[in-house]
Amino acid sequence: MAQTKAGFLLPLPWTLTLLVIWIFPLLWSLVLAFADYNLLSGELEWIGTENFKRLFSDPNFLQALKNTFVFVIGTLPFTTLFALLLAMALNRPVWGKNFFKAAFFIPTITSLVVVALIFTQLYSEGSWLYRFLGRFFNLPSGGFLLSEKAALPSIMIMDIWAAIGYYILLFLVALQNVPQELYEAARVEGAGPWQTFWAVTFPSIKPMLFFIVTLNTIKSFQVFTEVFVMTKGGPLGSTATAVYFIYEEGLHRFKMGYASAAAYLLFGIIALFSYFLFKSFKSEAEVLTPAQTKA
Repeated sequence: MAQTKAGFLLPLPWTLTLLVIWIFPLLWSLVLAFADYNLLSGELEWIGTENFKRLFSDPNFLQALKNTFVFVIGTLPFTTLFALLLAMALNRPVWGKNFFKAAFFIPTITSLVVVALIFTQLYSEGSWLYRFLGRFFNLPSGGFLLSEKAALPSIMIMDIWAAIGYYILLFLVALQNVPQELYEAARVEGAGPWQTFWAVTFPSIKPMLFFIVTLNTIKSFQVFTEVFVMTKGGPLGSTATAVYFIYEEGLHRFKMGYASAAAYLLFGIIALFSYFLFKSFKSEAEVLTPAQTKA
């Protein structure tokens, strides 16, 4: 009996943490999404779906959502492609391989706030990068982050640089687990490098590719720290993202109900994208299976 009680008590701290820090806020924010709740006064008024209706007519939210989609579409393909190419290069017996692995991974374990502050200085008008590029191009005055057209792409470039190292290591794990017998069989069949990649490498790393694309998609939709540190959503809302909009509405304007509605709408978008990714990868895997079996 005592052992049974101890068995129930052991996971109790974790269970309480899950309930208090995760489950309760999740359910409470769902209630707030259908209410007008002022954080300062504590007054709550049930208004149904009005918060969601307001979001679709709010130009600030629509602009933030557009910026978020631009960020996802502009970073996801490049991060995945560069990580795969660099992982394939590091998977070969090249000199200094361990050094390059560490060099690519260091930005990943460095605080994103620190990275954002460094790039803020790098993108300023007085930086060596700005002066160097200014010799060849007509750059925006005041620096990259003060330009409506250049600010968001500048943050996207920084995000690709900072995130790529983690995905390189994941791809390396997948590449190193590809059976060498498959490569030998492809060589015997006379397959070239491109044919070997599509017939052997790509099907073998497909589960890891799905994991990386899904993880990177979710991460990109939730981009916040870079924007908060570097631009505060400016200039003129050109870098405001969905999560930054939620932060502004909830913690600056104290419209917790409105912010909760935006958060759940973003959650629905991320879930929808994740579902389509899962379906697309699953359907491609079903198409590839007969070919792999035949090979």
